[in-house]
Amino acid sequence: MLGGYHSYPKALDSAAAIAVADHFLKLYQITVLEHLVQKSFERQNIKWSHQTREVRESQILGINAPNGHNLSVDTEYASQAALWGIEGLPDLGEIYPLGGSADRLGLVDPKTGECLPAAMLPYCGRTLLEGLIRDLQAREFLYFKLYKKQCITPVAIMTSSAKNNHKHVSSLCERLSWFGRGRSTFQLFEQPLVPVVGAEEGQWLVTKPFSPLSKPGGHGVIWKLAHDKGIFKWFYSQGRKGATLRQVSNVVAATDLTLLALAGIGLRQGKKLGFASCKRTSGATEGINVLMEKKSLDGNWEYGVSCIEYTEFDKYGITTGPLAPESLQEEFPANTNILYVDLPSAELVGSSKSGNSLPGMVLNTRKTIVYTDQFGRCHSVSGGRLECTMQNIADNYFNSYSSRCYNDVEDKLDTFIVYNERRRVTSSAKKKRRHGDKSLHQTPDGALLDILRNAHDLLSQCDIRLPEVEANENYVDSGPPFLILLHPALGPLWEVTKQKFYGGSVSEGSELKIEVAEFFWRNVQLNGSLIILAENVLGSTEINERGESILHYGRRCGRCKLQNVKVFNKGIDWNCCQNIYWKHDVQRSEVLQIILHGNAEFEASDVVLQGNHVFEVPDGHRLKIVPGSSGLAIQLDPINQDMMESGSWYWNYKVEGSHIRLDLIES
Repeated sequence: MLGGYHSYPKALDSAAAIAVADHFLKLYQITVLEHLVQKSFERQNIKWSHQTREVRESQILGINAPNGHNLSVDTEYASQAALWGIEGLPDLGEIYPLGGSADRLGLVDPKTGECLPAAMLPYCGRTLLEGLIRDLQAREFLYFKLYKKQCITPVAIMTSSAKNNHKHVSSLCERLSWFGRGRSTFQLFEQPLVPVVGAEEGQWLVTKPFSPLSKPGGHGVIWKLAHDKGIFKWFYSQGRKGATLRQVSNVVAATDLTLLALAGIGLRQGKKLGFASCKRTSGATEGINVLMEKKSLDGNWEYGVSCIEYTEFDKYGITTGPLAPESLQEEFPANTNILYVDLPSAELVGSSKSGNSLPGMVLNTRKTIVYTDQFGRCHSVSGGRLECTMQNIADNYFNSYSSRCYNDVEDKLDTFIVYNERRRVTSSAKKKRRHGDKSLHQTPDGALLDILRNAHDLLSQCDIRLPEVEANENYVDSGPPFLILLHPALGPLWEVTKQKFYGGSVSEGSELKIEVAEFFWRNVQLNGSLIILAENVLGSTEINERGESILHYGRRCGRCKLQNVKVFNKGIDWNCCQNIYWKHDVQRSEVLQIILHGNAEFEASDVVLQGNHVFEVPDGHRLKIVPGSSGLAIQLDPINQDMMESGSWYWNYKVEGSHIRLDLIES
């Protein structure tokens, strides 16, 4: 097994460097060949791999679907677990593995032609990385509203040199002033690249002399690198005990309470690792979560919740497809790579001198690799590289018992799993939709439809009428039935959001974008486009002693109230062939736009707003629209000085039992 995982030196300028490189490359190639031989045996006789694992690890006696709380069914427990997650926010860090090459996304800078990493995908008006931070800040805003305290979560980001990933991520963070969080709340660390090999004989694919084609070696290296780079100690220095992990391409991972409940259970019950899971989609290129039962060499019984990558199904004798006797879609849940991890437990694995520090080593040679060799010839071959998987750190946390366990063993384990509706857990924008493709699965287009389904589920619970989002195949050649994009700080828990919205309708073909957290909607009818933009969605910024712009939650927020309002305009031009809906790049014939500068407030009551309008409210002012003698009465007044910080009204959040109640407070 590959015992070290270091980027081979780019310049061999000393005998020591040559020796290190030689040692690494030999280990790498030996491990590649071991995996190729094993795959060959598996194709001929599946029992060979079972016998091998019995010698190397322990005998696997059972692979079953794990039991866990279903958050969509056990709603009271889900609410309580989410509250644990909010309360525990000061104990949590956030980890983003962004180093992957994202070749299937095929993202290219339209101006320079440069290949870009997934984090830079412009999605719903912002990059995917910005979306991760927005989701995190929404949770921090909720914490502030409940406990009146600022909580800034430290964020560790693993990048790589593939497609200038590290450079692009760093530049984006700097350009956006580190999202108003301060440079010290981020740690970026770079994962190494490894050689790509051909599927037949394991030979390296060479692009020029002494320069093999290289790709990131999987996100499983994150634990070892986090130890080597001092990331764990950095988290501890800020009082953090656990962390949540999610991938940048999953645009729904923070929907409602899944992420908070996962972290809450992990912290509250002292677990070492947790998975957020859901039903698996047939044919998806995703792994499965499993409950493994093993018999160790010392005769003890071992149990743990873990996962099996889709590339390893043959190895474990797991069959797929509609005619399979044990259909994965029915038997096993999806591995989504949404994790809770106990930091000291993860560091113990990452600091290991054995192969355990690089969990889930796999060699996936099913990919088509296109490259140009040193002679300028273009090749397209089956190949891959050694990869390790971050979620298989779970294999280090099995619990051991002297006798066999038969029922509900999951309750006693250091690992756990929670379930929710699939579209509230995972929907990925990881694959470019090719011209003529009839499937939207795992494309930006398909992920947008899941965002809209969630919006429908949420708003329909607020007694707001809106069209259904049908199956994906109905939108292959057309746009979605509507566009609704809500800032996550309106919740992020749906229980919170539902107290800000009630009544009305959103007609088919309408567009609703709300970028404000202090918001009130009562009986609003929308037929067309309504866009509300606040400069200060979550609060205002101040310059700290280092000259950094720091966001302070709850200060001088923009506010918007709509009550008994009808909005009618022509909205989006749905016939425009240049519309890219998942980018939120659309042509409009008419729109009602409300722009709130600084702590500006907008209020409209008992009016019809028809046609194209832009209401731009200056900082420190309140614009009110009510019925007038000859149409609309529009009044712009300065906000009272004693209301500048908190506004003329605000939502007061408080915990009642396992729920959050909002009260509208008029100043």
